Amino acid sequence: MREREAQLAKSSRVTLEGLADQIQQAGVKELPLILKGDVTGSVEVLADSLQKMSTEKVRIKVIHSGVGAITESDVLLASASNAIIIGFNVRPERKVADLAEQEEVEIRLHSIIYELQDEIRKAMLGLLEPVFRENFLGRAEVLNVFRIPKVGTIAGCRVTDGILRRDSEVRLMRDGVPVYKGKLTSLKRFKDDAKEVSNGMECGVGISNFNDIKVGDTVEAFVTEKMAAELTAS
Repeated sequence: MREREAQLAKSSRVTLEGLADQIQQAGVKELPLILKGDVTGSVEVLADSLQKMSTEKVRIKVIHSGVGAITESDVLLASASNAIIIGFNVRPERKVADLAEQEEVEIRLHSIIYELQDEIRKAMLGLLEPVFRENFLGRAEVLNVFRIPKVGTIAGCRVTDGILRRDSEVRLMRDGVPVYKGKLTSLKRFKDDAKEVSNGMECGVGISNFNDIKVGDTVEAFVTEKMAAELTAS
């Protein structure tokens, strides 16, 4: 019975794509949000502005807010309260993203306040356009940094999860906060160019138009896939 109740709870998850339909068909009256951001000021402004977007049909309620990366505790709270997690200039670690997928908790990531507000507004009206989903490829830890004249900064890395691919997009993370998003300019094993480097291997990484790489940073590799918005409630 507990397993069945858990499955029923997951099947009735509120999502932004299906919010307007769920308001109409399933009688959703409240949109609970968990809000995480990089600085206290942004979190307070966002929490206040989002809750003021409430209407007669649906009340937006920030049930938890905080500063720092999205954590497993945030996901478990969202799962228990049927909430959506909003990350503003912060991201979840890989294991946190995996837990969210397992619990079918939606995580929305933003870096511009008005774009987040516009997304919520469109969700309430049923006007969300197709979204882009990031498919995780791998992660590498920066062990050394080399400044090479006429080339730029090369990061000596060890792949700690998955793979790094030469054609992938990358995000540089520092203390759980995204610092830069771009493309790889180079991926080498020793002195040779490489198409991909697997978990446990060391490599040299160059990031397009970015040289402020530091020891201890994390390089996340991913590919972006365009997804059609779906109405999940029936």
